Amino acid sequence: MRQTTDTILMIRPVNFRMNEQTAVNNYFQEDIATENAQINKKAQQEFDTFVEKLRAVGVHVIVVNDDETADTPDSIFPNNWVSFHDNGDVVIYPMFAENRRQERREDVFITIENAGHKIENIIDYTSAEDEGVFLEGTGSVILDRVNRKAYCALSPRADEELFIEFCEDFEYTPIIFTANQSVKDERLAIYHTNVMMCVAENFAVICLDTIDDKKERKNVIKHLKQDGKEVISITEIQMHQFAGNMLQVRGEDNQRYLVMSASAHNSLNKDQVNKIEKHCQILSSSLETIETCGGGSARCMMAEVFLPKH
Repeated sequence: MRQTTDTILMIRPVNFRMNEQTAVNNYFQEDIATENAQINKKAQQEFDTFVEKLRAVGVHVIVVNDDETADTPDSIFPNNWVSFHDNGDVVIYPMFAENRRQERREDVFITIENAGHKIENIIDYTSAEDEGVFLEGTGSVILDRVNRKAYCALSPRADEELFIEFCEDFEYTPIIFTANQSVKDERLAIYHTNVMMCVAENFAVICLDTIDDKKERKNVIKHLKQDGKEVISITEIQMHQFAGNMLQVRGEDNQRYLVMSASAHNSLNKDQVNKIEKHCQILSSSLETIETCGGGSARCMMAEVFLPKH
């Protein structure tokens, strides 16, 4: 069992823009006064540079172009609709925004199989959408694959019962909590767990300030420490620069990298950088347009592929 992979799926955008359907509860999104075509062009440039940087260190990136005919402004974030597991399972998830449901495409699986990976079973939770119940992949669920624990911050996009069902199906211990952010004068649920925490092999980056309930906060820390993770705490301000939205991957010669955006990297202080660099190198890339309009960052753009090879 491995926590990190050297293979990821990324979807290159063709109609990227601010998605009005997700903006209702993603408080990271902002409207910018730029033509959509211009926004998409900038997003493509950021995407291509990011892929180049990953490939340069030996990460295998499977790039699939988004479908031009579909209205899928958020297709650049595939980790919300699919996850690929080392026993050959592929999981398809129920999505909150109707226009995001069109991102789920079978041809993506063919591309992955053509890249030499084996798919055994497809586990599909999407019928939950009929009941208005959602669980948005590794956006909602942070997996500690080695210790078989799954962390989930409940929100309109992460249903408690469905999360527990997922944990039962895949034999993970569920660790459930609520994470809030300050929006104007209110504390509102953070839309995805993966913007406030990242679990790597030997450490976790987490915005503990978002877990308002002290018992829940203690419980999360207890589990992380129990599993020998160094807890690296970030502030809510840093979280807004996407410092929680990171993913550890493996490159050439099994070298580990913590992947994040330039804004996340720039928000970290010296002490935090030193703590991370004790464990692995940092790889960052500018994702300004994608972050501003999409309300997601580096982690959201990468769907990890753990599938066995043919």
